Amino acid sequence: MPRILDTYSLRLFVAVCEEGSLTRAAQREALVASALSKRMAALEQSCGVPLLIRRPRGVLPTPAGEALLGRAREVLGALERACSEVDAFSHGAQGSVRVLASPSVLAEQLPEDIARFLEQQPGLRVSLEERISHDVVRSLHEGSADLGVLWEAADLKGLDGLPYRSDHLCLAMAPGHRLAFRQSVRYEETLDEVSVGVAPGGLMDRLLRRQAALAGRLMEHRIQVSSMDAACRIIAAGLAVAILPREAAMPHADLGRLALVPLDEPWAERRFVVASRPQHLASAASRLLAEHLRTAALPEGLVGLELDGR
Repeated sequence: MPRILDTYSLRLFVAVCEEGSLTRAAQREALVASALSKRMAALEQSCGVPLLIRRPRGVLPTPAGEALLGRAREVLGALERACSEVDAFSHGAQGSVRVLASPSVLAEQLPEDIARFLEQQPGLRVSLEERISHDVVRSLHEGSADLGVLWEAADLKGLDGLPYRSDHLCLAMAPGHRLAFRQSVRYEETLDEVSVGVAPGGLMDRLLRRQAALAGRLMEHRIQVSSMDAACRIIAAGLAVAILPREAAMPHADLGRLALVPLDEPWAERRFVVASRPQHLASAASRLLAEHLRTAALPEGLVGLELDGR
C-alpha cells in the first residue's frame, strides 16, 4: 500500500532537522511543541521507520531521515517554484526562472545578459539573487532554484553545466599605492598588505587561503565584507587592498578610484558555468535562459556561425 506524505508534514520535518530541536522548530512554524511532536510521530508511523534520533538536547535525523530530508527539500522546492510560476501567469507572464549567482558573477555582466534575454522574451519573469557558491549548488540540488551561475571550481556533481563567461583576478588598490604602477604582481607579494576579503567562506576565499598556505604564508583579512561594491569603496578610501576580478572592479577604476594590476598566477583566470539540474527536470523557460547565457559569452563571430548552423 503506497504511503501518503502531506507537504505540511514534510515542511515541519525539514524545520525540525534544520533547527535540531522540536521546540525551536515549533517556534519557527508557530506551533506548540506537543502538536509538532505528534506530527513527527505520525510521519514516522506513515513511513514505517524512525526518522529522528531524540536526545536530551535536541534531535538528529536517522539515515532514513536524511534520505527523506533531501527528498522533502526537493518536493517543497518544486512546489514553491510551481506556485511562483502560476502566480507569474496571473500577472501576464508565460513562465519564471529563479537564478542564483555568486557575488563575482553578479558584479560583472550577468545582469546585462539577463536584461537582453528579457527584451527578447517579455513574457518570462526572472528573479536574480546573490548567494555564495556552496548555497547555489545546494539550492539547485534541492530544487529551490532553476539556474546557478558560478565558478566552475564548485562541486557540480549531479548537475548539468554550460560554459559562460570568465574573469581575471588582479590586485585592486588606491591609485597612490606603492604597487599601483607595476605591470603585474605575484600573489605572495600581496600578503603583507592590509587586505579586505569579500564573501568569507566562499570559493574565492578558500582559493586565496590555499594559495597562501602553499607559499608557506598565512592570509589574514583585516576587513571582511559581503559585496564587491563595498570592497571597492574601502579600497578607494586607502584602507586596504584586495584580490578582485578585474571585470567587476573596472567601473571603479574607470572613475579613477582604483588602480588594478594583473595577478601573475596560473590560477588568475576563472571560468564560470550556468548550472542546472539534469535537462529532463528543467523547465522550458530555464533551458531557454541557460542557452541564451551560453551564447552571450561566445565571441561575436562564433555566435554567427552557430546561428547559421555551420
